[in-house]
Amino acid sequence: MSSCHDGTGRAQSAGCHGTERRRRWPFSHRHAVTPPPGGELVVALAGNPNVGKSTLFNAVTGGSVETANFPGTTITVAASVVTVGDTRVRVVDLPGTYAIGGSTLSDQALGRRALQESEPDVVVVIADASNLARNLYLVLQILDLELPTIVALNLMDEAAKVGLMTDVARLQRALRVPVIPTIASRKVGIPSLIETVLTQRSSARPPKYGRALETAVAEVAAALPEGATRADSLMLLEGDAEAAQRFPEAAEVARRRVATFEQSQGAGAVVTERHRLAAHIATSVQHHRGEPPEDRAWKIATHPVTGLLLLAGVLGGLVSFLFFVGNALATGFSSAWAATASPLIQGLVHATLGTGVFARTVLWGLDAGVSAALGVGIPYVLTVYFLIAILEDSGYLNAAAFFADRAMTRLGLHGRAVIPLFTGFGCSVPAIIGTRVLGNKRERTIASMLIVLIPCSARTAVIAGAVARFAGWGPALIVFATDLVLVAAAGRGLNMLLPGRPAGMIMEVFSFRRPVLRHVLRKTWHRFRSFVVVATPIVVLGSFVLGAVYETGLMWKLTRPLSLVVEDWLLLPPVAGLALIFAVLRKELALQLLVTLAIVQYGTQGGDLRHFMTAPQIVTYALVNTIYIPCVATFAVMKSELGMRRTLAITAGSVGMALLVGGIAARVLPHVL
Repeated sequence: MSSCHDGTGRAQSAGCHGTERRRRWPFSHRHAVTPPPGGELVVALAGNPNVGKSTLFNAVTGGSVETANFPGTTITVAASVVTVGDTRVRVVDLPGTYAIGGSTLSDQALGRRALQESEPDVVVVIADASNLARNLYLVLQILDLELPTIVALNLMDEAAKVGLMTDVARLQRALRVPVIPTIASRKVGIPSLIETVLTQRSSARPPKYGRALETAVAEVAAALPEGATRADSLMLLEGDAEAAQRFPEAAEVARRRVATFEQSQGAGAVVTERHRLAAHIATSVQHHRGEPPEDRAWKIATHPVTGLLLLAGVLGGLVSFLFFVGNALATGFSSAWAATASPLIQGLVHATLGTGVFARTVLWGLDAGVSAALGVGIPYVLTVYFLIAILEDSGYLNAAAFFADRAMTRLGLHGRAVIPLFTGFGCSVPAIIGTRVLGNKRERTIASMLIVLIPCSARTAVIAGAVARFAGWGPALIVFATDLVLVAAAGRGLNMLLPGRPAGMIMEVFSFRRPVLRHVLRKTWHRFRSFVVVATPIVVLGSFVLGAVYETGLMWKLTRPLSLVVEDWLLLPPVAGLALIFAVLRKELALQLLVTLAIVQYGTQGGDLRHFMTAPQIVTYALVNTIYIPCVATFAVMKSELGMRRTLAITAGSVGMALLVGGIAARVLPHVL
């Protein structure tokens, strides 16, 4: 008897059980579907991005893992061990992916590798009830592996909001595995899911595709050695390189069959057939209650005109928030630090080390260094992370990725690059790390170069504190506009120079959602904590180095070697060149150090940049500071992600662009401003 669900989760799901057996794991040596007595039950959570997989993980385990409304943001494997009755259960949260084979895309390869290495006793596939056809593709692919499988039909409340009804019992019969309706954010259906996990020991029966594909599967299977599986046949037909290497003879049979398929049915026969079956099942088990409502917000966000205006408005709002709120917070924090922490630190250092060069150098690190790290981190980085988390959780970044995909392709990327690029407005360090969601090293290299050019919060603070304050809003906007033009030019140039082509983007299309505050706060803190751990030690160490160079007088000896570039080409005063050189240690020092050096050389009047620099010089200075490599922390992370050769190439490219643009600006701006 069929039963329809409207998102309440009030339904019992009958299990679908077959014969219990041991079978060969298609990706490795073997896999036992029943854990040994007293052993650990391994449960893998799989699913597309944005289906609530990490939220369900938290609901089941009580653990903490980052959740996001943007494709591919779950890029690491999280695991937690819980005890249910007398059973120890290890729950493994696999990376979000749309498929697990037949592709070289990183998220698919990562998802497949994670599934292989976890060797689960049960796989729970989380599917979005509001976008079932798209989600069933991964479900069918996992069913092809014949592992014990359970489907958690999540986001039932979202489906109900758009009037979408699901016949869960009919879906269960079509898939021949248990299907449990859930609302993970409210823990609806979680007890039923846990109970089913503890009792499910039957291997899934693979889905049946069209006659032509099943015939091809049988022909390839006949060429496989004993012990191989149906899943191996399908992977060979999909062109899987790993399977072809293990079964070269069967791979040749598969290649001939694929060639026949392409002549009669077009390329990608297996993928096409799997999508066809997924769409057929979804259509047969779902119907709309009345007319499905239009998602006006999505249409506005992805329309060529309104989407561009909205994107410009979001970027403008982000920058404006930094200008006003960020500056206000930075001023308040600096005042509080100067009134409380700074006197205590100075008193302690002077009491123990005296007032000599060494003591003053220590104060550069312990007082100025920590103050700068937190003074930029809290007002700017933390603020931007909070705003970006809201954009992610609301689904806007998903729409922005969809809207920007065509433009990103011209830059050698795809729409998914939007999230690390957006993150770059906060801090380049986590933005570089975020490029892991991209398909290959070529895309990560291009994205990293663009992130280097995007003004992070520290450089934005310099633009706000120097250009906007002393030269006006118009010149500040010139800096931002020039930088965005360079981002586009660099992307186009690298796309033409680097071998290869941008990978296509497969992404979820779903309605906007109301951000959940606890998810936003958790994500914000997670990212800010990473910034503090990675960036703060480097900033403090750089402050010690800078203090030693300044206090010993070595800094001033650099003015003569720099004069050819700084004074003759950039047309800047010597103190500006020194500030630019040492700002690589901490980019916010580009303003602080400039003022400090100016006061030393020009007296207290140096605190006003207009006393020794013209408006064109201030803009030129800000442009150079914005364009070249952000800081040593970014360099270190980029080296870890891309290797030394590519990191040095990106660094040299950004420095070259900064000098070129700075020299041109120094000669053009006096006629404009």
